Amino acid sequence: MDLTDQKVVVVGAGASGISAAHLCARRGARVTVNDLATSAELGEAGQRLARAGVTLVLGRHAPDVLADAALVVVSPGVPPLDVLDEVERRGVEVIGEVELAARFLRAPLVGITGTNGKSTVTTLIGDMMARSGRPTFVGGNLGVALSDAVDGPADRPDGCVVVELSSFQLERVRVLAPKVAVILNVTPDHLDRYPSLAAYARAKGNIFRAQGPEDHAVVPSGDATVNALVPARGPVRHLYAGADGEVRREGDALLDAATGWRFPLAELRLEGLHNVDNACAAVLAARLAGASPDAITESLRSVGGLPHRAERVRVLDGVVYVDDSKATNVGAAVAALDGLASPARRAVLIAGGVDKGGSYAPLAQRVAEVGRAVVVMGEAAPLIERALAGAGVPLERVATMDEAVLRARALARPGDVVLLAPACSSYDMFRSYAHRGDVFQAAVRALPERGEGDAA
Repeated sequence: MDLTDQKVVVVGAGASGISAAHLCARRGARVTVNDLATSAELGEAGQRLARAGVTLVLGRHAPDVLADAALVVVSPGVPPLDVLDEVERRGVEVIGEVELAARFLRAPLVGITGTNGKSTVTTLIGDMMARSGRPTFVGGNLGVALSDAVDGPADRPDGCVVVELSSFQLERVRVLAPKVAVILNVTPDHLDRYPSLAAYARAKGNIFRAQGPEDHAVVPSGDATVNALVPARGPVRHLYAGADGEVRREGDALLDAATGWRFPLAELRLEGLHNVDNACAAVLAARLAGASPDAITESLRSVGGLPHRAERVRVLDGVVYVDDSKATNVGAAVAALDGLASPARRAVLIAGGVDKGGSYAPLAQRVAEVGRAVVVMGEAAPLIERALAGAGVPLERVATMDEAVLRARALARPGDVVLLAPACSSYDMFRSYAHRGDVFQAAVRALPERGEGDAA
């Protein structure tokens, strides 16, 4: 792809947009970055763009900015815009940042998407590849923009690029063709952006769009929704987990039926039953990408949970406090309850935030089975209360995270788990899911031991 002296407009000046702008500038393009932010809000990032010769058009999205563009690159956080539709009608190509990067990468790519678990699986696969001696880049939706991998240490034929991909990032891909593509699951999420679950699933399915018959699609056994997303004449299909999965749980071990490799589940560092399936997916994808059995084994023994993803914070008075602030949708909250709670180990659930348009019925069903109580907060609190009213557990509404943690402690009994799994996004009260998790952890660590003034 030759961008020399071509005008490229990058819409959105988040981390992905900034990385895309620098990549295009290195390739000789005349780059304009367009964002609603101000120069003061961009700060040093805007100054670096200007020093790289990038033109900044800030404070508005307007057709004149795109008038003579040869290519438009859209950051994943930018919602659908009429001006972009108009540009496409004129025949100008509009792509996303990951698609841009894919057109320049030389290294084989492993792509992971899904509603839940993709960060954990991406991290595991990346670690497995690196332990196998391959120069490895790990990023995408996980944190570092894919464009940063281009021309980097791992961008070589014997390297490996492992990338987490969100539905937003996959909306505008055309030639992105992972050597190994993984979809872990599809459950309702982002229905404030997509008109239906089917539309959301189609965006996820774009990960397989450009794959060929020599590539690999890794999908969960028995999941009809995900399996239907693999093109009939596309990549080789591989199933994980379930009775017919190539990599699955068998007794007290993980088994790769294709190679005979086994791993004792007692040695798995990841917390929660839901992470057993995540481990199965990672093992299968890493093996297909060329990871060694020894490297796969060492990763499973070494890689624990990621921050704010089923992260154990503290055990106090026989109660385990777990931060799963990354559970920003109902499916993720249900998965956390599935993995961490049971009728014998009940959960006091802390939930709430900004509603994302899905149903809370699956959460109500699981709370009825394994819940001790639910503490709700944020904008979605009334919706969650109504949905969980018939679950048969106490429901309390609070105004702050500190209050939520105090009430959860009062409601919990020895042997229970207090679980932050909000089922909502965080932006009503917090900067991000990570900020929300940090506040939860600080409140938990501030709880006094019995006899230090807390009589809950």
